[in-house]
Amino acid sequence: MSYFFPVILFLGVIILISSFFIVKQQTAAIIERFGRFHSIRQSGLRLKIPLVDRIAGRLSLKIQQLDVIIETKTLDDVFVRLKVSVQYRVLSQKVYDAFYKLDYPHEQITSYVFDVVRAEVPKMKLDDVFVKKDDIAIAVKAELNDAMLEYGFDIIKTLVTDIDPDAQVKAAMNRINASEREKIAAQYEGDAARILIVEKAKAEAESKRLQGQGIADQRREIARGLEESVEVLNRVGINSQEASALIVVTQHYDTLQSLGEETNSNLILLPNSPQAGSNMLNEMVASFTASNQIGEAMKNAKKKGDK
Repeated sequence: MSYFFPVILFLGVIILISSFFIVKQQTAAIIERFGRFHSIRQSGLRLKIPLVDRIAGRLSLKIQQLDVIIETKTLDDVFVRLKVSVQYRVLSQKVYDAFYKLDYPHEQITSYVFDVVRAEVPKMKLDDVFVKKDDIAIAVKAELNDAMLEYGFDIIKTLVTDIDPDAQVKAAMNRINASEREKIAAQYEGDAARILIVEKAKAEAESKRLQGQGIADQRREIARGLEESVEVLNRVGINSQEASALIVVTQHYDTLQSLGEETNSNLILLPNSPQAGSNMLNEMVASFTASNQIGEAMKNAKKKGDK
């Protein structure tokens, strides 16, 4: 008899220990008694009747995510793979419905996602699928909310996280994109070349203007110097015509001298013979004299005509 007492005590301790169980945070435990639903236990240290009650299952109350990959066809006959991420959770007040009414929630959610996506995407062209992916996600969420709320599931958010067209279509899209970028680059290069030509022309025009202004200033100073030279020669008894001829001849010899100083010059001044200076002087004096005589004759003729 003394041997049965320790055994009974040991069994009692085991039964007592098995009466307690722990439910983790954001988790709900479903208790059944003799195979029938009894209660739902929330997080903490809980008690059940040994050999009578059992934990039928546990449900997480955290937000969970299910990724669904669907292959479908667009309005312009392009096959595309979409990845739809569904974020959902079990409502704490509807744990019974989530556990007993729906056996495979993932498969149920996947079926609804397939149904909505394959109804919406074939209405759109491929470019519209990329642009309106949020509309697809909203349509999926609306359909799932209506269907899954009855089973105790709340759909938090749906996201279209990936759109993957056929490889040949992606290659064609990349070629189109590259062509468009090359076109834009060519336009920019053309604009840059045109601006460069315009600016170069402006620079050349400005250079010519400044060069002309410099030449004009140079000639003005030369004329001023010649005027002063003629005035100096007039003071010593040389008239203006002879002075002008003398200055021209002097410049002729100065030019010959400057050409002689340049060893690699290919410039030839004509005439450049030794008697060219004297001939030029005589010709200029004669031309000045003749022009004066003609001028006097025209004045006399005009006076006679007036009388």
